[in-house]
Amino acid sequence: MTQPKYELLTNSKFYLEITLAGSKDEIDGYFMECQSFKRSQEVISACEVTPQKWGSKDAKVGRVVRTKLPGNSKSENITLKRGLCISDTLWKWFKAVEEGKWGEQRRDGDLTIYDQSINAKARFRFFRAWPVSYKISDLQASGSDFELEELELAVEEFIRVQPDGKEIGP
Repeated sequence: MTQPKYELLTNSKFYLEITLAGSKDEIDGYFMECQSFKRSQEVISACEVTPQKWGSKDAKVGRVVRTKLPGNSKSENITLKRGLCISDTLWKWFKAVEEGKWGEQRRDGDLTIYDQSINAKARFRFFRAWPVSYKISDLQASGSDFELEELELAVEEFIRVQPDGKEIGP
């Protein structure tokens, strides 16, 4: 059977891998949601006046030309959500950063997205992530939902790589 050349991937089959220092847990977290994987490039707008006249024949000024140029690239913070469990690994990571040890706490990780046959088809790698906020969901006595733990990570960069982890060339 031939492999399809084009397939839309669903957003429910993913795995986020990040290894935290000092963790004694076999798995540091299963995440239910990953949000804000966004990389963007700033736009620089340059204006110049050319000698080309415009308007009437008697025009005394040149034509204004605007050119848009690529500026710096940046990656947005990402947000991870999972069911609150007895592991305190994510809290310890956040606390270490809060106490001023952020340089030692930066971590790289991968987000892998799978097809319907559970084969890795897309992978994104993020670099030098560290937690900037930690939150648990609201509580209510009449509620029956799972308690959620939310961690926002500052990410210096993220890129798309091959599903096997190799870099994609230009």
